[in-house]
Amino acid sequence: MAIPVVEPERYAEQLAAKRDRLVEQFARFSPPELEVYPSPPSHYRQRCEFRVWHEGDDLYYVMFEVNPEDPDDKRLVRMDQFAVASERINALMPALLDAIRDNPVMRRKLFQVEFLTTLAGETLISLIYHRPLEDDWERDARELERELGVMIIGRSRKQRLVLTRDHVWERLEVDGQVLHYQQVENSFTQPNARICASMLSWAREVTAGSQQQDLVELYCGNGNFTIALAENFRRVLATEISRTSVASARVNLEANAVTNAFVARMSAEDFSSALKGEKTGRRVDEMCLGDYDFSTVLVDPPRAGLDADSCDQLSEYPRIVYISCNPDTLAVNLEQLTRTHRIVRFALFDQFPFTHHCECGVLLERRS
Repeated sequence: MAIPVVEPERYAEQLAAKRDRLVEQFARFSPPELEVYPSPPSHYRQRCEFRVWHEGDDLYYVMFEVNPEDPDDKRLVRMDQFAVASERINALMPALLDAIRDNPVMRRKLFQVEFLTTLAGETLISLIYHRPLEDDWERDARELERELGVMIIGRSRKQRLVLTRDHVWERLEVDGQVLHYQQVENSFTQPNARICASMLSWAREVTAGSQQQDLVELYCGNGNFTIALAENFRRVLATEISRTSVASARVNLEANAVTNAFVARMSAEDFSSALKGEKTGRRVDEMCLGDYDFSTVLVDPPRAGLDADSCDQLSEYPRIVYISCNPDTLAVNLEQLTRTHRIVRFALFDQFPFTHHCECGVLLERRS
């Protein structure tokens, strides 16, 4: 993986190149004009992780740049600052190392540092070690929390010491509303908060006018879309396989006073079987599937996209909202989905500036 080189003065140029690439790649589907949502050109990423390098008395962060021709060939790059990361992370990077460089308890066998921040500056730092953490570490870590104004978690093999709490609270303004999201350490959250807000606003716009029917959401994570879209529908049924994400999604529903959504811990494959009546049990009974009238399905799958059976399942819904972090697998899935549906909205969300990665949003409606 190449480490992004941030050049704000060239941002418009790189965004135009992504737009042109997507327009060309998806032209065969005859989509409408591509909607483009730009990112801040720097300091856009709210979470980052760095390896910690020990060299004599010195201590510094590194990342590894992988040779695309040879994945085993990795070049070590020193990272004193990282323009991709939030301004809060950049301010804390040197401050953290300065605070622990001469502290043998905090420094010894420190292997990795993970930062999780919010737009308001709330910060959780995970310090990962190749040794057990004892009382002296906890004492010094609590002092470090006070000194830096952060929360700290210590991790080593079979150990996880949470000093204050294991999450931050992100607050996103979407269409004039403030949405509250618990984001838990070491679980998936959208890294670019500004683009996340744009994605939520777009999804709300394309699903407007559905208050008489219901939404089913697959791969719901911590309820990111669930919470933003709930008021657009009579009811929402969301599914997710990660236990941590399901717990967080339920907390987030309560934090946002969302009362018309239910989050079930179930894989997309098992949910498909439940809809067909092939899977039974307590979890299926809790969903009360017979009470829903689904007009829309929202799917936000991993980079691998969807298999053919999952696409068949999506094709049964009048309207599909597909959020994709991989245009290549999206294109493969659209080959199947456009047999029954047509693309009526198409968006590029520049989640990761100065990389080749693109985040896309597609709204499909069943052909008459």
